Amino acid sequence: MTAPIVREHSAVWVVRDDLFPGGTKARFMPVLFEGAEEAVYASPAEGGAQTALATVAKDLGKRATIFVAARAKLHSRTLEAARLGAKVVPVRPGHLSVVQARAKDYAKASGARLVPFGVDLPEAITRLANAALATGLDPDEVWCAAGSGVLARALAQAWPRARRHVVQVGRELQPLDVANATIHIYPRPFSDVAKAMSPFPSDPHYDAKAWETMTARMGPGRIVFWNVAGPARGFF
Repeated sequence: MTAPIVREHSAVWVVRDDLFPGGTKARFMPVLFEGAEEAVYASPAEGGAQTALATVAKDLGKRATIFVAARAKLHSRTLEAARLGAKVVPVRPGHLSVVQARAKDYAKASGARLVPFGVDLPEAITRLANAALATGLDPDEVWCAAGSGVLARALAQAWPRARRHVVQVGRELQPLDVANATIHIYPRPFSDVAKAMSPFPSDPHYDAKAWETMTARMGPGRIVFWNVAGPARGFF
């Protein structure tokens, strides 16, 4: 396992997984290709898992197929996944439920591995908890963005005594999704970008929103912020 790189920014210890190829999700995605040559994922247009899946598939010599809502101009995250070799399937109408149904049908017909929403896998919790412990940090407070809640549950396992906070950037989260971390709801839709960017490369739809919220609400002591990924290449 490659230990995360940690840097201090604005008196906060930041786990810089924007420096890990494919971001945090790429740390555990290889498990998807065990016994499978192709993995298929239904992604929100701006979702970072597209890039992670494409990165891992390329590294392993496997195939990644991304189902995503059709739009006049594909999001830079989707274009990046395509540049990495992923097959992109635009779907109309583009409601996520329709995109997910199409991906499920494709996986059933082709024998591809269907990736669950948010790549919510038991192996992910273990691998990310181990990555957190490998940093050697002992935080008083931990912050991250949360979609499916996988990372939040892993950080709870690694640092159970820390005050844990998540910023909800998409679907409504329940306490069990995030191991009873304090949930802060970002006031704008997932498709919108953060009002302000962080002092390091972060996904403007995801991590940057959590950083923005944390800087306004963080408590005392040693603070850790987990940065899942940088922006899509070519976004700015």
